[in-house]
Amino acid sequence: MRKVWVAGGIAVGLGMSFVMLLVVGVYMTAGNLANGVGKGSVGLAKGAVPATYQPLVQKWGNLCPAINPALLAAQLYQESGWDPDVVSPADARGIAQFIPGTWATHGVDGDGDGDRDIWDPNDAIPSAASYDCSLAKYVKDVPGDATNNMLAAYNAGAYRVIKSGGVPAISETQHYVKTIRTLEQSFAKPVTRVDPSRQAAGAISYAQKKLGTLYLWGGNGTADQGGRFDCSGLTKAAYESVGIELPRVANDQYNAGPHPQRDELLPGDLVFFSDDLTNSRAIRHVGIYVGGGYMINAPRPGAVIRFDPIDTPDYFGATRVTEDGAKALPTRV
Repeated sequence: MRKVWVAGGIAVGLGMSFVMLLVVGVYMTAGNLANGVGKGSVGLAKGAVPATYQPLVQKWGNLCPAINPALLAAQLYQESGWDPDVVSPADARGIAQFIPGTWATHGVDGDGDGDRDIWDPNDAIPSAASYDCSLAKYVKDVPGDATNNMLAAYNAGAYRVIKSGGVPAISETQHYVKTIRTLEQSFAKPVTRVDPSRQAAGAISYAQKKLGTLYLWGGNGTADQGGRFDCSGLTKAAYESVGIELPRVANDQYNAGPHPQRDELLPGDLVFFSDDLTNSRAIRHVGIYVGGGYMINAPRPGAVIRFDPIDTPDYFGATRVTEDGAKALPTRV
């Protein structure tokens, strides 16, 4: 639920002409957009990594050329969702999801306190980076992208990568490599402008048809709920209408693509709001940007779906939703 930082909202009656003017105007200025996040970027997107872990990820993500902070962040998020206490059914433990046998060989004392604690992110995050770099050394002579080969070795073993002469033709391994490389874009600070979403106009059109609908906490727009939504229920349904399946919760939707800067926003971008501007996991509200500094959103109980300005003290950032980005998100988080 979003705090009301401004008095009221923009009248629902602004209608389609207002939205179309904004959409057309913004897209006319977006013709020179470059391709997405540049390879080799080592910057982290604002708040994408919880502030507690950001210095560790930034430092250890530069341990060797095969990794970078955004890639390391993508692995940790995919493995544990930043939960330092999680245990998998396979007995993988902690924020980096090490199996005890692997930890015994590859765990390091990252904080120099004299022990190697699988549950301590100060040890586990450096160990994850160190393990990645060890795998990269094992497959350094294999043709192809060094980072992809390292990730394939992480999933399938270095021997299979060496024997295959690259990423092996194993569907699970190929999916793992694609997933991490896609999530990497979600955690990287873009070094160039990012491409507009081709589904954006359809998502906006869906949301616009819901203007004036009364808010419902937990609302997904179903018939038994009277077609009502909460904030993330609306954005999920809007993108589902154009074939993209988003997570249900706003803070998970933040990782569904790269993150444009405020002056790079385009209609269809998801815009997020939080009381903690250093941690994407604290996001509590989301809307769909329509241009001109406004979004369509389901703001709070007692209000209706409406236009609101995005430039408020709790504005966190934005995500340009992509099909691959949404598919890469771990369903467990």
